[in-house]
Amino acid sequence: MKLYDLTLSGHAHRARLFLSLLGLAYERVEVDVAAGAHKAPAFLRINPFGQVPVLDDDGTVVPDSNAILVYLARKLGRTDWLPEDPVGAARVQRWLSVAAGQIAFGPCAARLVTLFGASFDPEEVIARSHAILRLIEAELAGRDWLAADHPTIADVAAYSYVAAAPEGNVDLAPYAHVRGWLSRVEALPGFEPFPKSAAGLNAPREAER
Repeated sequence: MKLYDLTLSGHAHRARLFLSLLGLAYERVEVDVAAGAHKAPAFLRINPFGQVPVLDDDGTVVPDSNAILVYLARKLGRTDWLPEDPVGAARVQRWLSVAAGQIAFGPCAARLVTLFGASFDPEEVIARSHAILRLIEAELAGRDWLAADHPTIADVAAYSYVAAAPEGNVDLAPYAHVRGWLSRVEALPGFEPFPKSAAGLNAPREAER
C-alpha cells in the first residue's frame, strides 16, 4: 500500500491519520507540490485531477481523502468506523460533506492564506470558519463524537483542519466542546498528529516590553 502524500496538507493528514488508527503499514511518497510535481505527467497518470492524497493499494488507485477513508473502512469491514445501516451511514456522509464543504472553505481556506499565500479574503474565510465551528460546537454539546456514540470516519475527516484552525488566525478558545472533541480524537490509539506550523495564531510573538 502506497500513499502519495503532502506533509502540510490536512487532506493528506486525514488519510495518514486513518491508516495509523487502523494500524496499517504503508509506503509514504511525498509529492513536491511546490515544484509542481502534482501537475507532472507521471502524477497525472495516477490522478488526473492533480491532487493529493492518492492511495495505491496494490494497483487499486483511490484519489481523494474522503474516498480513501471510505475505501479503507469498507475494505477492512470496519463498520465501527463506517456504519452500514442507512441512518448511521447517512450521518457519517453528512460530515464527509461538511469536511469537503464548510470546513474546506472555512478553516482550510484560512490556513491556505497564512501558510501558502492563497488569495482568499482573510476576513471572509475566517468568518466562514467561525460559522462552521459554532455549528460543530452545538452538535457536540450533547455528544462526544460527530456521527455516532463512538468515533467514525466523520471525526477523522473533520479533525485535521479544525485542529489546525489557529494557523489560519481562527481562535478555538470560544469552542470548549470542539476542543474537548479534538482531545478525544488525539487520545485514540494509533493517533498520528498533524504537524504544526508557525503561522497565524501559532506564529512567534515578540516578548512584551
